[in-house]
Amino acid sequence: MDNRTIAAVATPNAPAGIGIVRISGERAIEIASAIFKPVSGAPLTESKGYRAHFGDVYDNNEKIDEAVCLVFRAPKSYTGEDTAEISCHGGLYVTKRILRAALDAGAVPAQAGEFTKRAFLNGKTDLARAESVMALIGASGKQAASAALNTLDGNLSRRIKKCADALIGVCASLAAWVDYPDEDIADVGGEDMLPVFTAVRAELADTVRRYDCGRVLTDGIDAVIVGKPNVGKSTLMNMLTGFERSIVTDIAGTTRDVVEEKIILGEVVMRVADTAGIRETENVVENIGVSLAKRRLERAELVLAVFDGSEPLTAEDEEIISQCRQKRAIALLNKADLPLAADRKIIADAFPYVVELSASTGEGGAELEKTVREIFSADEFDPNSACLTSERQRQCCINAISALDDAISALQGGVTLDAVNVCADCAINSLLELTGERAATAVVDEVFSRFCVGK
Repeated sequence: MDNRTIAAVATPNAPAGIGIVRISGERAIEIASAIFKPVSGAPLTESKGYRAHFGDVYDNNEKIDEAVCLVFRAPKSYTGEDTAEISCHGGLYVTKRILRAALDAGAVPAQAGEFTKRAFLNGKTDLARAESVMALIGASGKQAASAALNTLDGNLSRRIKKCADALIGVCASLAAWVDYPDEDIADVGGEDMLPVFTAVRAELADTVRRYDCGRVLTDGIDAVIVGKPNVGKSTLMNMLTGFERSIVTDIAGTTRDVVEEKIILGEVVMRVADTAGIRETENVVENIGVSLAKRRLERAELVLAVFDGSEPLTAEDEEIISQCRQKRAIALLNKADLPLAADRKIIADAFPYVVELSASTGEGGAELEKTVREIFSADEFDPNSACLTSERQRQCCINAISALDDAISALQGGVTLDAVNVCADCAINSLLELTGERAATAVVDEVFSRFCVGK
């Protein structure tokens, strides 16, 4: 176990009403006592856990601020270690000065996610619940926050443990029967294993399905706005973001680079890219933008194909239609505030989803949100059930499902039970990796590297 005492500012790097400097480790209380003097005069090192002390923070005998210091004693703290949290006035200078004083007193700077990583290593949380911390911090809506809080409460971990325990029970019985043939141990056959494998597989498949349904509300999706020049792509981008993110002019080819922004449409989260108008051009710079637009279209999870509904379709529109085939796409007939001149039937024949809107007035925004929710089955998402919160967790479930498919196929094909057991072991390992019980160090480090410093 790392015996360094770490410190970091645990609040955002911006002026605020309050700032928090967090210190954790064997010397946390000692270091806090070196820079914080309670008005009571009682030494901070003698404080019991779960105590708040009002006093002053000093740096080399120079008073920095009035503050409150919270003391937590191991193991009853977030990290499972002795912890001190100094809550001061939230000026950037003040919080950084207090952090520097803590470092001068013997602490070392905390790395990204190191407080939560220590909580994991000290058995205060598991890897699935730890990941939900960042999911909760990054939640963009009520359902995303509910799902993250649900996982933080341990619902997902309990569900995965139940699945793992069922598989472990079967494998343990088989191992005992194989290893101790002379003992009075009941035979284990395929008829005993198959129902367990099938039930666990169904449980995991349902968990993955609900994650895919809710991803539009939790993680968000990569979307791209495409269309020929001057159909209103940049106006749509500005409508979605709520401010002038893209430059809008009557000059064709104004947008030449990819403009990206995270937007929230109702509770739908999208990472939207506004691209250059797709057309044939001899302008070198614009041509680069068109190439970028085509590449973004290829890899996007959702394409918002914009057409000028007030004008007949052109050859350039036909090219857009062609490029959107085989893609998950919504056709947006823009300028719905003007008389419709585009052939809606051609659009409807090419796209399963068509939305009429006016990007300049905002009309049709609710219909667009409804359509995105329908495409990604977001209404089937239940944030109160056990929810996956990351692609890592999803992949662990997928790997377990694949291993169970192999086990089921082996059973049905008459393969020896020891080979079936190997497949079941692979499924168990994937589930234990999800919760962190058998996660490699590299996996753990990767998870916490995505956290913010101070958490």
